Amino acid sequence: MIGRLRGILIEKLAPEILIECNGIGYEVTMPMTSIYALPELEQEAIIYTHFVVREDAQLLYGFANKIERKLFRLLIKVNGVGPKLGLAILSGMSADQFVSCVIHDDLSTIVKIPGVGKKTAERLLIEMRDKLKDWQGEIQTPATDAMPIMANVGNALVSEAKGDAINALVSLGYNANQADKAVKAIYKEGMTSEDLIRDSLKSML
Repeated sequence: MIGRLRGILIEKLAPEILIECNGIGYEVTMPMTSIYALPELEQEAIIYTHFVVREDAQLLYGFANKIERKLFRLLIKVNGVGPKLGLAILSGMSADQFVSCVIHDDLSTIVKIPGVGKKTAERLLIEMRDKLKDWQGEIQTPATDAMPIMANVGNALVSEAKGDAINALVSLGYNANQADKAVKAIYKEGMTSEDLIRDSLKSML
């Protein structure tokens, strides 16, 4: 079981990153809330991981802290919630926001997450309520303003940032039209792909 990685951040192509540890590059899929908290490329990063072995793949999921990983592990135990949907939930809202939604029976916010229908949202509220009732106060939310701002150097970078943001939103469960419309609606000059993803997710919740 791989539980933690400490190494140099080589690539960020949301929702995946590449981190090099002792000469080995690990491809890790992360929720956007954790990606926002990562340092700049070529700097050292520490991520907590959850390793999944399937017949057709070995998948590594990463998180900024143990609290997010613990919540992810609880989420994927809920009937009908797999790793992909768990990532979508933790990308659409922070851990403390999700806990608040469960404690306050906020069904309307949870159903706005792609892939979460009304029945799944109701199941989440029911099954997670007892598990999360003591969580408020211990949540540690990654800082969403910690990402470096990359200078905009022409139309090529603008196009790349928009394309990366749209691809990331699609991988999180939004359809291409939704993703394209959301990104175009919030785009401002100088925004990075991570800025676009974060603000697009906020606009759709």
